[in-house]
Amino acid sequence: MVVFTEIHGMTELNDGKPRRVKNCRPYSFLLEEDTTSFGIYEKGGIVTQVKQPKVLNFKSLREALKNPGDFLLSDFSKFDRPPLLHLAFQALDEFKVQFGRLPAFGSEEDAIHLIRLAKQINEGAGDLKLESIDEDILRRLSEGAKAVLNPMAAMFGGIIGQEVVKACSGKFHPLFQFFYFDSLESLPDEVAQEHGETVSDNRYYAQASVFGHQLQEKLQDAKVFVVGAGALGCEILKNLALMGVACGGKGKLIVTDDDVIEKSNLSRQFLFRDWNIGESKSTVAASAALAINPYLRIEAFQNRVSPETENVFDDAFWESIDVVINALDNVNARLYVDSRCVYFQKPLLESGTLGTKCNTQMVIPHFTENYGASRDPPEKQAPMCTLHSFPHNINHCLTWARSEFEGLMEKTPTEVNSYLSKPEEYKASMVLAGDAQARELLEKVVECLVAERCRTFSDCLFWARKKFEEYFTNKIKQLTFTFPEDSVTSTGALFWSPPKRFPKPLEFSTEDPSHLSFIAAAAYLKAQTYGIVVPDWAKDFNRLAEAVNEIKLPSFTPKQGVKIVTDEKATSLSISASDDSMVINSLIKVLDENASSIAPGFRMISIPFEKDDDTNYHMDLIAGLANMRARNYAIPEVDKLRAKLIAGRIIPAIATTTALATGLVCLELYKIFLGHKVEKYRNTFANLALPLFSMAEPVSPKVFRHQELSWSVWDRWAIHGNITLQELLDWFESKGLTAYSISCGQSLLYNNIFPKHRDRLDRKVLDLAKDIAKLEIPPSRRHFDVVVACEDDNGDDIDVPLVSIYF
Repeated sequence: MVVFTEIHGMTELNDGKPRRVKNCRPYSFLLEEDTTSFGIYEKGGIVTQVKQPKVLNFKSLREALKNPGDFLLSDFSKFDRPPLLHLAFQALDEFKVQFGRLPAFGSEEDAIHLIRLAKQINEGAGDLKLESIDEDILRRLSEGAKAVLNPMAAMFGGIIGQEVVKACSGKFHPLFQFFYFDSLESLPDEVAQEHGETVSDNRYYAQASVFGHQLQEKLQDAKVFVVGAGALGCEILKNLALMGVACGGKGKLIVTDDDVIEKSNLSRQFLFRDWNIGESKSTVAASAALAINPYLRIEAFQNRVSPETENVFDDAFWESIDVVINALDNVNARLYVDSRCVYFQKPLLESGTLGTKCNTQMVIPHFTENYGASRDPPEKQAPMCTLHSFPHNINHCLTWARSEFEGLMEKTPTEVNSYLSKPEEYKASMVLAGDAQARELLEKVVECLVAERCRTFSDCLFWARKKFEEYFTNKIKQLTFTFPEDSVTSTGALFWSPPKRFPKPLEFSTEDPSHLSFIAAAAYLKAQTYGIVVPDWAKDFNRLAEAVNEIKLPSFTPKQGVKIVTDEKATSLSISASDDSMVINSLIKVLDENASSIAPGFRMISIPFEKDDDTNYHMDLIAGLANMRARNYAIPEVDKLRAKLIAGRIIPAIATTTALATGLVCLELYKIFLGHKVEKYRNTFANLALPLFSMAEPVSPKVFRHQELSWSVWDRWAIHGNITLQELLDWFESKGLTAYSISCGQSLLYNNIFPKHRDRLDRKVLDLAKDIAKLEIPPSRRHFDVVVACEDDNGDDIDVPLVSIYF
C-alpha cells in the first residue's frame, strides 16, 4: 500500500489515499486502479509505502490452552520443545492447585508427581497429544520451579514490558499467542548432591539450588570487567549485583566509562536520577549497584578503554580478569576490547541494541570466532553535493544544519584561536599548504576578526540577518541561475529530475515567527562566541523584530561562471583555483594590517553542540537552519523534538530491549563459570517489534593449517630468549616457513628485498625494536610483539599468528 505526492499532471493520485501496487521492480510497479478518467501524467511524483493496521483475533486463555496454534520459536535446534513446555506448564499449574505449592528443590517425589500430571493431561489432549514426553526436561522444570533467576526475570521483563507498550500504543505486532523459552543448556550436568549445602535464608538460595553451591562460590569470587556504564552497563551491573557476582572475598567487579550523565540518559539508564546529571556514569552506577548488594566488591574507573589508556589497563590488569562484558555503543571501542580479549585469551560477552532490536555474541577463547571476525557493511552517507545543494528529504537538511552549526559556532572560533595563540606559526602553515582548504580557513579567520567582527549585540543581529539572506535567498538564487529549471545534463535528461528538487528562494519577513526565531538563535549564539552579553531588550521578540527591520542589506545579483559541485563522489566542496597562494598571501596581509585592533589576550569562545539543554538555543538554530532549507526545497518541515533525534544522532534505545539483551548475556555467564562446551553457548538476534527471537551456536574460529601446524586468531606464538634476528628467521625456517618481512608497530625491522637489512641479522630483535620502532616497554612487561609475514615452499603467503618474544 502506497501514497502518492507531488505528481504533475495526474493530480488525482495526490489525494493521500493509500493505493495497492504490485509487480514492484527497481524502476516500476503496477497500480491496481483504473486511471483512464485521470489527467495525463506529466512528470515527477514521490511514492511512499504506508503500513496498514492489522486486525488480530486472540483466543481466550481457556481456549488457547486447549488449542495453542503455532508457537513462536526462539531456537531451531529445539523446534519440538514448545509443545512439551506447553504441556509441562499446564502440569505445573495443576501441581500447584493440588498441593498448594510449587515442586520443592531437588525433590524426586515432586518430580514424579509433575511427570504423572503431565502424562494425564497429555492423555486427554486429543489431536494435540504428544507421542513421547522427555521426562528429563520435566524433571529439570520441577527442580527449578521455585527459583526466580535474575537473568530470566530480566529477559522476560523486557519481553513483557514491550508487550504492555504494544497493548497501550497499538504499535508493533503483539506476541501471538504463546512463546516458551528455556535455557536448559545453562544448567550444570549434575547438582543434586549439592542441595544439602544451600541455606534457605541466603539471598542466593534459589540460584544456588538450581546451579549448585560450587558455581555460586565461583560467581562470588569472579573478577569481571564491565566496559561501559550506560543503558546496557546499568542493566548488567544490576544483574551482577543480584546474582552475587564479585560479592565474595576474592571477587572484583571493575566498571569503566569516561562519559557523564545527560538528561536524555534517564529514560533507560535506570541507575541514574536527575540529580546525577553531569556526574560520572561509572561512579554513580557503581554506587547504585552497591545499594542493591552491599557485599559487591566494585571499583569504578573513568577511563576510555583504548590504546591511550594501556598504562591503566595494563598486562597485569588484563591477566587478572576472568571475563569481560562489553556494554558499549560504538564499533571501534568494541573492536579494541575484542582485540585485548583475543590477546589475553579472555572470554568476552558482547551485546548491542538498536530500538526494538538486539543481539548478543559470545566470544570464547579458541572455541568461537572473535567479534572482529565479521563486520557490518558501512552505513551509506549522503553525497556532499546532495547535502549542500540538492537535498531531497529532511534528514539531508538536518545533517547540513548540524554541520553548519559546528562550522560557525565550534570549528571557526577554534580556528581563530589557533591563529591568535601563535600567529606567525599559523600563517606559515597556511602559506605552506597553499591550497583551497587553507584559503577557506583563512577567509573564515579574516571574516571573524576583521570583515564581520562583532563588537556589540547589534553587530551579531546584523550578522544573523545577513546569514539568513546568504543561506536561504542568495545561494538559492545563484543555484537556480547556474542550473535553471529547464537545464539538461550531457545525456539530454532534465538536470532537476527526481530525486533532485528545484528550490525557491525565501523572502525574509519578521511577520514569520520561524524567520525571527532563526535570527534570534543565531544572534544569541554569535554573541556568545565573542563573549558579548545579550541585552534584555533582545529577549523581547517584538523589540527584536523592530531592530531587525532596521537592517538594510544590498540586493543580490547572481554571477556567471560560478562553479557548484555536482559530483556525488566528491569528498570536498573546496574548489581549487590557480591563485590560491596569492589569495592566502593577501588574506595574511589583511590580518597583519588589522593586528593592532585586536585586544591582547582576546579569544573567541568555541561552542560544542549540546542537544540536551533546551535553553542554550543550539537546537533552535539547527531546527531553524533545517526547516528554512526544507522550505526552500518544498520538503516537509519537522518540530524541534524530531530535529533533535536526527541532528543529535540519537540512537533509538528503549529499556525493554536492554533488559532482554542483558538477561541473555547473564544466562551465558553461567556457562562460562560452569566450563560448558561451545555447543551449549548461544548467540541471539531478537526484534521485539515483530516479535522475533533467533538463537544459534556461535561460529567456530577460522583455522589456518601448514604441514603439521594449525592455528586460529586466538593463538600467539611465543619465543623465549633475547634472540637475534637471524635466530628468529631460523625459528620460522624450522617450521617450514620463510619469514620475509618483520615489523614492530608501524616500523619495518626486516625485509629480505632490502640488502642493507642483512646487516641487522646478528642484532637482537629487542634492540632493533627499540632503535627503529622506538619501542618503549613498561618495566612490568617481559615481552614484546612482532608481526611476521611468511611464505611456504611454493611462495604462497601464509597468515601466521602474532609472535611474542619473551626476552
